[in-house]
Amino acid sequence: MRPWPCFIAGLLTLVAVLAPVAVVAGASPFSNWAAIIVAGDFHASHTNSPTETFDNARRDMALELQRKGFQPSNLRQFSVRPERYSDTKPLKADLRPIYEALRDLTAQGSTGCLIYLTSHGAPQGVVLGDHLLPPGMLDSLIGQTCGERPTVVIISACFSGVFVPALAERNRMIITAARPDRSSFGCSESNKYPYFDECLLKVLPDAHDFVALGPAVKACVARRENAEGLEPPSEPQVSIGAALRPILPLMAFPPG
Repeated sequence: MRPWPCFIAGLLTLVAVLAPVAVVAGASPFSNWAAIIVAGDFHASHTNSPTETFDNARRDMALELQRKGFQPSNLRQFSVRPERYSDTKPLKADLRPIYEALRDLTAQGSTGCLIYLTSHGAPQGVVLGDHLLPPGMLDSLIGQTCGERPTVVIISACFSGVFVPALAERNRMIITAARPDRSSFGCSESNKYPYFDECLLKVLPDAHDFVALGPAVKACVARRENAEGLEPPSEPQVSIGAALRPILPLMAFPPG
């Protein structure tokens, strides 16, 4: 019987470390989280023509996160064509300004981090402007800024499952649009969003928390791909660190 007190004490310690802000009635547990939302490309699949697909996802995900209690003052948007979007005023999607923004936001005493990337991808990483951002470099960036904070990383790109092994930590949740060896879909000129981003925006308003979000997004993507006969399926990936798994259900989203 003795292990039970040790387990409970350990769980209480994790709660104290990973969720240090007490949530008062009506407040969001994410009001003090740092959030970075990046559209890393503007080219359509196959044709290479300009598309608004990724920037649409960036813009509307920022709005949805604010509905979930993320504060505008703690949120930064990035685009490879920032001059086109005077309404949302994104910064230039390059590695240094992304690092500096996340560093500055976390230095203000944030209690958690969210990083959202939507772009094209390759087995070596995700497209960020004229470069590929490899998994190891993103892991280093997050480690230097977010540290031990609860951290949610969402990557919408082909082959984005390659990021899961590199990013997996006890305090991190990773959701990717595809397996390491699979493409994702919906990045043409005619798509408003990539299919994965579209599903996120569809299920997020009714999701209880980030843990519930993962299976709901996977099911939504599978239905869309099955309906259109797309093969092989992208199979979005979800990884939740052992220390973060019992914490996230306690950090419920405000009702949609």
